Amino acid sequence: MSNSILNQNTVLRQCLSLLPTKDLACPILNYGTKKLSIEALVKIFVIAQLDHWKSYPEFDIKMRAYKDLMECIDLESISSSQLSRRINELDTAILQNLFLKVVQMLEQRTKSFVGLPPNIGRLRIVDATHIKLPPTLSNWAYVSKNSTMVKMHTRLVVASEDISFPDKIVPSNGRVTDHEGGDLLIETSDATYVMDRGYMDLYRMNEWIKENIKFVVRLRKDVTASILEEYEVPEGTTIQRDAKVILGETGKMKPVRLVQFLDEEGTIFRVATTRWDLESTEVAEIYKNRWIIELFFKWIKQSLRFVKIWSTKPQGIWNQMFIAMIAYILTLIVKLEANSKKKPLSILTHIRTYLNRSWEEFVMALDYKPKRTSKGRQKIPEKPKKEIIYGNVALVNLEKKKRDRRKIK
Repeated sequence: MSNSILNQNTVLRQCLSLLPTKDLACPILNYGTKKLSIEALVKIFVIAQLDHWKSYPEFDIKMRAYKDLMECIDLESISSSQLSRRINELDTAILQNLFLKVVQMLEQRTKSFVGLPPNIGRLRIVDATHIKLPPTLSNWAYVSKNSTMVKMHTRLVVASEDISFPDKIVPSNGRVTDHEGGDLLIETSDATYVMDRGYMDLYRMNEWIKENIKFVVRLRKDVTASILEEYEVPEGTTIQRDAKVILGETGKMKPVRLVQFLDEEGTIFRVATTRWDLESTEVAEIYKNRWIIELFFKWIKQSLRFVKIWSTKPQGIWNQMFIAMIAYILTLIVKLEANSKKKPLSILTHIRTYLNRSWEEFVMALDYKPKRTSKGRQKIPEKPKKEIIYGNVALVNLEKKKRDRRKIK
């Protein structure tokens, strides 16, 4: 465990000590701000995201109660209205840069992780999630009559079976397509990109092949495939076809590998890939792991309450996206610093519970294992039914319901 962690006392202080925010205290960057520095502003919102502060009135209550937080940011008091105004005005590039620094910290801690066994390796799953906004306050995010929303285009790195994290996100309004977001997320890498049909585009796929980008992408039903060579399909598996093909009708596409398989519910999947080195079953397994990003989106929306927006202004929402991702990665860094095998949700729950308590108590709580007192399943003799006591206040009728046929006279 790093010395910076040991030198801090409370879990709150240790979480904030992990944030590389020293540059945000620069006097030039904070020129014109009388009270609240950008560093203090960011720290408040990261703690608010970790601790699930639901509204600005709750900000006021929590900051009065969390003396440790106010001492840590060297601030006696601040109103939630000031926080709201400042987060809406904060240049998103500042938070984007902080996010990238936190990602680098996590990458350094996971550089020895080899991805998914045995031969799959590291994955980069690309997809987008959306957040609905109130139409009356968010005309700028209008998509259709029944849809007002923003998107977060995400590249999720799968470093191991229990560690996956976003290393790049692109905020957008709802009208930006998956292709437009993907153009900024799909870059040369040793990892294999995994994508759904929304990112399937023949021109782009050809460019990926030219740049030696490894990918597994699901094909749309209307995409034709000219077979160049068929490969043997392993018996006793759900693989239906493994072939070298040319996609589309123009004949300008470079050859790719097509693997067709069935999932557990009998749905047919066709995926195109450049992973010629793997078994067809392993290619199918790679695509099945695309579900990891769906679980990630569900996690940040349910556990971090990412759907609860603090602003209806574009810059305020973009800033919240980066703050939420910083909070998520911080949770993973704490997990690794504490050398815990617990899942991220359990780590987050412990952080919230022990936020104002010592790091030692926090680590002990993570290591706690309840003592097993049971001697195994035993035959338990039937006990006589206890008499139910209703008391003398409630109205209780134990008879079967009968229709009341009394007539009005």
